[in-house]
Amino acid sequence: MSVTIDNVEIQPTGQQEPEIQSRSGPIDATAIRTAQQTLEKYISGKQELDRRIITNEDWWKLQHWKNFHKDRLERNEQSTSAWLFNSIINKHADAMDNIPSPIVLPRERNDEQTAHMLSSVLPAIFENCGFEKTYSDNWWDKLKHGTSVYAVLWNQDMRHGTGDIDIRPVDMLSFYWEPGIQNIQDSKNIFVLSLQDNDTLEHQYPELVGKLSGTTIDRKQYHYDDEVDTTDKSIVVDWYYKVKVENGSQVHLVKYCGDTILFASENDPDYENGIYNHGLYPFVMDVLYPEKGTPAGFGIIDVEKDAQEYIDRLGAAIILNAEEGATRRYLAKDSCAINEEELKDVKKRVIHVAGSVNDDNVRSFDTPQLSSTYLYVLQDKVNELKETSANRDFNQGGSTGSVTAASAITALQEAGNKTSRDIIKGSYRTYEEICKMAIELIRQFYDTERTFRITGENGSPDYVAIDNAPLLGGTQSIAGQDFKTEEPVFDVTPRAQKQNPFTTASQNELALNFYNLGFFNPQQAEQALQCIDMMDFEGKEKVRQGIQKGAMMAQQIQQLQQVAQLSAQALAQNGDTRVLEALQQMGLSGNGSAEVNGNDTNSNTKPTA
Repeated sequence: MSVTIDNVEIQPTGQQEPEIQSRSGPIDATAIRTAQQTLEKYISGKQELDRRIITNEDWWKLQHWKNFHKDRLERNEQSTSAWLFNSIINKHADAMDNIPSPIVLPRERNDEQTAHMLSSVLPAIFENCGFEKTYSDNWWDKLKHGTSVYAVLWNQDMRHGTGDIDIRPVDMLSFYWEPGIQNIQDSKNIFVLSLQDNDTLEHQYPELVGKLSGTTIDRKQYHYDDEVDTTDKSIVVDWYYKVKVENGSQVHLVKYCGDTILFASENDPDYENGIYNHGLYPFVMDVLYPEKGTPAGFGIIDVEKDAQEYIDRLGAAIILNAEEGATRRYLAKDSCAINEEELKDVKKRVIHVAGSVNDDNVRSFDTPQLSSTYLYVLQDKVNELKETSANRDFNQGGSTGSVTAASAITALQEAGNKTSRDIIKGSYRTYEEICKMAIELIRQFYDTERTFRITGENGSPDYVAIDNAPLLGGTQSIAGQDFKTEEPVFDVTPRAQKQNPFTTASQNELALNFYNLGFFNPQQAEQALQCIDMMDFEGKEKVRQGIQKGAMMAQQIQQLQQVAQLSAQALAQNGDTRVLEALQQMGLSGNGSAEVNGNDTNSNTKPTA
């Protein structure tokens, strides 16, 4: 059985066993009031993080001047540059250039076929639920705020009611956990808030009619550019908690709005084992820079916003000085009675003045020029931001000096991208947990066979059918008694799907070098294979297999040619030279020498009479 929670559902992965609360009896109004008090404590403990996330979003939108102190520059003196913005978008581009795909590995030899099938099916499942967009959206949150959250759920409405895995991003401002824990699975409770229209809620849950009078939950909101009206909306709370049982733990879910219970899995006999068999919260957090005492982290904006603030403040001061220096201004006595309108109009050829005109009455005022030191300080701050964010010019495709070869550019970028690679590896670990949860969902809910279109080995479409039968433990008879065998366990290794154009050009250049060096010449197969074994590049094994296959085919052709020569010479001794002449026209010399791939090869077998 499965449950639809906001058109979604959940699944597990092996994690550290948390401290779990015990609960007996059904969920009632008293339990909801207790949960509401717990939620308020969680919200209070997360206030500082929520404020930081909202402030970081303003920095991302280049609207951060509102967060400066009032004694800073006035609004008309503000200057906003996008150095920090540029650092974030380049890190995001690195992540999307290395979108992962799963390689599922078995722990037992008998499960190899199932693991290979899961490796083919998981990308198709992820594609159906729009994982690439979710991955992109969560990477923005990871870079901006330091943390992103994935929900790995079961959506009963997918596949025309058959249901399927759904992976969604979760807004950090709507996600609450127990303060002070390090691992999200250790939290006693998890709360997820969603703001929904009252009319939609009343249509879906008739028991709410006449009860939606607002909520006292202090849910933080971003500074939207639009006017957001929440008067006809209510907050729905998804409350997840764990119950300790004999063989581990169960995850249960309560969905409520105000004091009204909309769903409680512990009250439903169909969910006696919890909503998911894996017994874990269906959430995975991807952290950029971790902190102690919290499952959340901090992001690039938290590290770089001070440097960006100095850049903007100093830039605003320099621009103001430049504007003042470019604008001609005058000092004039009140008694001079100069016509100010004519003085300010540069097109006026004559300026009328009542009285004498001299330096005592009218004098131009020159703005002092700033020292070049201030420009150096500004550039130093820009360089500081570039260095601390690892976003140097060549990392973003800028000037590489005299380097023009694609392979050399790639080498230079890879040498400077170790920070990006480290960040991406962190997301790969998160992706591994997501894949394991997805496998557990397949194990629990794929009780009927489903067919997926996959990409075959030769790049053409192929179709594979899968159900949960190979993932379920069976029975084994020993001494006439049946014992239940354990369910197969799989490991997941994420693999990057390189899409960098420089990497593609480098691969093409490498292939041309192999061709020019004769790596694909069957006569040099042994030397080429030794060289390949010492190298490391994308698609190495495929190239190795191609060289071996070519060498084997050349040997078979040579053997067939030798047999044909012997047969032709035997016929020639009887006066029939037609076959021998035909073989010579096909490239056979008739004396045991054959032409293979344009090269003469000497046969080791001497023809005999």
